[in-house]
Amino acid sequence: MRSKILILLALLPAFLFSASADETAYGTVTVNRTALTGIGVENGVMRRDPSDVIKVGDLYYIWYSKGKLKTGYDATVWFASSPDGLNWTEQGMALAKGEPGSWDAGSVFTPNILVAEGRYWLFYTGTTKSYGKGFQPDSKIGIAVSDSPDGPWERMPNNPVLKNSDDPEMFDSLLIDDACLMVREGSYWLYYKGRQQGMSPADTQMGLAIAEKPEGPYIKYEANPVIPGNHAVLAWPQGKGVAAMIGTTGPADIINSILYAEDGVHFAKTHDVVDGFRAGGTYRPEAYTDSGTGEPIQWGVEIGKHKGNELPYIHRCDVKWPE
Repeated sequence: MRSKILILLALLPAFLFSASADETAYGTVTVNRTALTGIGVENGVMRRDPSDVIKVGDLYYIWYSKGKLKTGYDATVWFASSPDGLNWTEQGMALAKGEPGSWDAGSVFTPNILVAEGRYWLFYTGTTKSYGKGFQPDSKIGIAVSDSPDGPWERMPNNPVLKNSDDPEMFDSLLIDDACLMVREGSYWLYYKGRQQGMSPADTQMGLAIAEKPEGPYIKYEANPVIPGNHAVLAWPQGKGVAAMIGTTGPADIINSILYAEDGVHFAKTHDVVDGFRAGGTYRPEAYTDSGTGEPIQWGVEIGKHKGNELPYIHRCDVKWPE
């Protein structure tokens, strides 16, 4: 039996496992944090849920939720640029709330970015209802498009491109949120989080939808959910497959870990993680190239720890992989 296990392990990418005589042992990934200028702690200002990082020319770009309340359910989407990933300049609002009565009139938040066909596709979550007493989330995902990372952004006429399921038994029947995009096999893969009606945030799971064009239509994978946990989606192309960092939400056997799936859907644990990203995004140079040569993430941004009445802010994370 031991020889069969070792043969199976040898067939998997070597970078997934730490060297160990015990084939069930996992390498450990750690995360170091650095304060940022421009989008860090600011009195009376909430910044949270940053997108993945892209580089255009000499500048890095991120998008994020911004508002005056701790929650993202009363926010607009803003963006910032940086020459080094540490010193950021806030450039302004990228996307305002939708018109009164529209599907995204209540809030626009948790943005992410796709670069495709020479254009920039800003995916975002929207709610119809305004945040307040008795608020229940009704979030869906839409897209705005621009010829420049600096905007202006035009909402797609087919929004929302991804809606919560009509079947109350489905994992995403209450809400969907938090798009994470990559190009695989000539298609556009959208990983997202969903929550079922009657369930708590601790029961959040991860789904997948795939489109042949950046604007959609996005078709949900028939065997969703693909990951039975995690509060926010943090995934990247690695080798020919997809890796994902899982935080503190989900089944005990996957929390605080790295998962990997060569086919992008059947994930298995490869590493433990100590104090991983909190609702973050990462710099993923191969995310939109469909090259099959993506490497483990090295850095990104996340929500900084905040207590009591402190408002969320953004800071940097650098990832240390086992040697």
